[in-house]
Amino acid sequence: MKKIWITALLALIFTLNSPVSSAAPEYAKWGIVAVKAAQQKYNAEIIDYKHVGRTQIKPKLAEEKFKLWIRSKAGREFGIFVMVRFDPSDDQLQTILFSETDQWR
Repeated sequence: MKKIWITALLALIFTLNSPVSSAAPEYAKWGIVAVKAAQQKYNAEIIDYKHVGRTQIKPKLAEEKFKLWIRSKAGREFGIFVMVRFDPSDDQLQTILFSETDQWR
């Protein structure tokens, strides 16, 4: 059930954030990677999702940054930044970094 809810949430977010065209935004692939990695690491419910932006670190290293608001099984709510680093020339995942925050904005 949780997997269906997350898939539906991501589909809705991508639809609302995309222009009139029905094509998924460039960051969509990495958003899915970020959400799945956060679910695995924190074993928590994803409440909200926000794409922060892309940074080109080096010619062969880019980073998509996402902010997720999550709720632990104990009921604690908090935010996490998920930074997905990859090679933009071939879309190969390099690393995923996490950082916690207590604020949404």
